[in-house]
This record gives sequence, C-alpha cells and structure tokens, in this order.
Amino acid sequence: MAIFRWRAERRSEMIAHMASTVTNIAIDCANAYQLARFWSDVTGHPLDPEDEPGDDETEIMLPGGPALHFNEVPEPKSAKNRLHLCLRPDTSRDAEVQRLLKLGASLVADHRKPDGWGWVVLADPEGNEFCVLLTESERSALSS
Repeated sequence: MAIFRWRAERRSEMIAHMASTVTNIAIDCANAYQLARFWSDVTGHPLDPEDEPGDDETEIMLPGGPALHFNEVPEPKSAKNRLHLCLRPDTSRDAEVQRLLKLGASLVADHRKPDGWGWVVLADPEGNEFCVLLTESERSALSS
C-alpha cells in the first residue's frame, strides 16, 4: 500500500532535481491506431490529429504530462509488463473499473480490501497491465 501513497511535496522535490524530462511513454503493440483509440477513451484525450488507421505509430498528448506513444512491433507481448500505468480516476475507483471493462479492458487481479483500500489491475485489449487506484476523495475519506 505504501507505494501508492506518494506525497505531492515529495513528487515536486523529485521533479525539481531531475536531470532529464520524460517526454513520452512508449507502448509496443500489434495495432498502434486501435490500441491508441482504446487509451484515448480511457484518458479522455484525443489521438494526434495527424494519426490515421494503419499508421504504425500514434500518439496521445496528455496535458501536463508525457505523451502516450504507441509503436507497432512484430513480436507479441510475451511476459508481464516491467512498467505499467497507474490511473487515478475522477469518478470513483469502482465506477472507473466498470467503465474500463466496458471499453474492452480485462480483469487481471482485484486487490480491493474489505475496508475500502486497494486497487484493481486490468489489461488493455493487447494485454498490457495497468492499475486503477482510489480517487483522492476516496483516499481522504478512508484516512479520516
């Protein structure tokens, strides 16, 4: 649990001392445009307007953060991701999990606890794992 309880001031301290800036997060995939459309629905941000079906690279610009860059590769995913995205929804964790399942995500692992804490691991349509965390308001309510 401690890994998901980052403090905002710690993050800003870390960013202030970085020597490099992360400009994009590259995701290898079989169909760049199709997977980018899924993630566009997840994030609520559009694909680059120049991207078209059949392109072997596509991108979603996220405000205030790195872009999600989708790059087609010939080999299929063969193991668990060594890096994954953690999403903090603006509705509720459970509502967001249901929305993402309807968009085409699949359930990998449910780490929700009876006391309300925890997270859910999902996979996108190509099997890339990601987590859905509690919202800030849910975290605050559980902490009080």
